[in-house]
Order: sequence, then C-alpha cells, then structure tokens
Amino acid sequence: MKPLCGAAFLLLLLCAAATAQSRGKRGVRARHARPLRGGFVRPAPRRCPAHGRASLAACVCEKNKRVSNCRLDNSGQCRCEAIGSGVAVDCSTLTSKCLLMKAEVMGSKSGRREKPKDAFEDTDGLYDPDCENSGAFKAKQCNGSTCWCVNTAGVRRTDKHDTDLKCNQLVRTILGLDIFVVFYMRVLQEYSLYFRWIIIEMKHAERNAPLNAESLKKFFTDTITSRYQLDGRYIANVLYENPYITIDLKQNSSAKSVGDVDIADVAYYFEKDVKGQSIFHSNAGLNISIDNEPVKFEKTVVYYVDEIAPEFSMKSLTPGLIAVIVVIVVAIVAAIVVLVLTRRRKGKYVKAEMKEMNEMHRGLNA
Repeated sequence: MKPLCGAAFLLLLLCAAATAQSRGKRGVRARHARPLRGGFVRPAPRRCPAHGRASLAACVCEKNKRVSNCRLDNSGQCRCEAIGSGVAVDCSTLTSKCLLMKAEVMGSKSGRREKPKDAFEDTDGLYDPDCENSGAFKAKQCNGSTCWCVNTAGVRRTDKHDTDLKCNQLVRTILGLDIFVVFYMRVLQEYSLYFRWIIIEMKHAERNAPLNAESLKKFFTDTITSRYQLDGRYIANVLYENPYITIDLKQNSSAKSVGDVDIADVAYYFEKDVKGQSIFHSNAGLNISIDNEPVKFEKTVVYYVDEIAPEFSMKSLTPGLIAVIVVIVVAIVAAIVVLVLTRRRKGKYVKAEMKEMNEMHRGLNA
C-alpha cells in the first residue's frame, strides 16, 4: 500500500504544478494585453531580442531617399536616419541641405551614385559639411587644416584660413533663384538699408510665342508652396519678361516662424528636381508645364545674398585681376604693333608713289 500511496501523492503534486504554470502564463498574457475603447484587444508589441524595445513597422521616406533605418514612431510619423550622419530625419517635411549634402558626399565616396558633372554653382562645389544635430550648417567648415565660414545655405562667405579661424555666427541667406537655358545674363543691383540685393536674370530658349506671365507665376507659386511646403509670403517675386524668368525667395531671421521650411532647403530640392536628380523617393522630378505646354530648362543657378556682407579680402581677387590686366596689356601692345606696321606700309607706299611722279616730271621736262 505504501508504494501506491507514494505514487498517488507524486501524481497530485505534478497536477498542482501544471495548473499553477498554466495560470501564470494566462496572467502574463492578461497583463500585456491592452483593452481598447471599442472592446477589442490589441496584442502586445513584439520585442526585439537584442535591445528589448518594441519593434516598429518599416516605412518609406517620401521626401528624402538619402536615408536608412526608416520606422514609424508612436504617432504614426515616418522617421529615418540620414545617411552619413545618422541624424534623425522627419519625413513629413524637407530635410536640411546640410544633411542632404553630407549624404550625397557619402554616396559618391561609396560608389552608390556618380558625382554630378556640375553639382553646384557656388565656387567651392560639393563638400563634406559639418552639421548641427538640428541639421543646420555649422558656421565653421573645414577640410583638413583649411577652414572657412559659411552662411545658412552652406556657401563660403570668407577666405580660406587655417584651423584658428573664428566664425562667430551663422549668417542667414536671402536667395535669388533663377532659371535659364542659355548662357546669357544681365546683372541688376539694388541696395537697401539692411540688405545688398542682387538679382540675376537668365534667358530661356527662343520661342515662337511668349509664355503667359500669369500662368507661369501661378505654376511656380503653387509648386513651391505645395511640393516644397514653403509659405507663400516668402516668395518675393516671380517675374517673366520674355525671355527672362526670375524667382525670388526672401526670408530673414525675423520673418521665419517655427516649423517653416528654410529657403535654402527649398532651393536645393528645386535645383535637383529641375536637373533630373530629384531627392524625393519617387524620383519623378519636376515636370514644368505652362498652360499644358511642357517647358524644359537646361540649367538652374542659385545666387545667395547674406544679411551681412561677405568678408572676402582682395587676396582672393588678385589672380583674377592680374589675368585681366595681362589680357588688357597684351591687347594694347597688339593694337600698337598693328598700328605701327600699318603706318610703315602706308609710308613706303607714299614714298614709292612720290618717286614715280618725280620720274614722270623729269621725263616730261626732258
């Protein structure tokens, strides 16, 4: 009897342990399940074995294809990491020009894409910038032991110096965005109390008939406000004087509100769109059509005017001035040589003619 009693007791203990384990699992599941208002139960999010954090659904950053590790946050917004810097990017708005340039440099170095033939119109071209965590350019940029100061658009505004250079502030930029097809320009300068404003107008291809100025203005205004999310108050002017097209974007530090996109970012996106190098994930580019008539542009140039005048010294202009002076001197010397040779030939011709006339007179007198 004792063996039977012992076996029965052991069986009862095993049943009790199994029941307790089952209740514990149900309790854990009950604690992780969250009831919703509609009476439905949403299962607990999955956990990543490596980090223990809730795994988030992958997403696509429509406004920037130069990103990685895209995930939906708790509010349903798509957030990614900028290539090259790892800075968090909000995909609901434009990414800053600094982060985009850094990603482009990284892409060029890694061989993922070819470097554009004429990436930028500023004198320094594409470089690997230093960015703040907010995505803004740092006032001081360096390449090895060479440093310079930039404006909010990342364009150099001082001579290049060594690493001891001090850049006290990041100067905000006013932008003139001009579109053209052939290399023809005329420069118009205007001056005001606070800003030195430079407008550069370009000439588009020859047309049988001019474009409708109002339709053109409406197209670019609507495109800039909708596609690039720029507030219309920053579009200072859209002017069409056949064959010139000029778009002026103006935004100073006092006018910009929290959440407004920066005009430097808008210009960068716009320039890439027109060149067929769109930053948007769709990579569709910008189709410019005025009154259902496609209009193509071969080149886009962005000119920058800062709130504070740039600090270039005459040293940077010396090589250019010397070249101009040499050309002028050579032209003057060439003109003098031609003039002297012409006069000599004319003098010889006059002397020969006088000699023949004297001989004729002698013959007649004889």
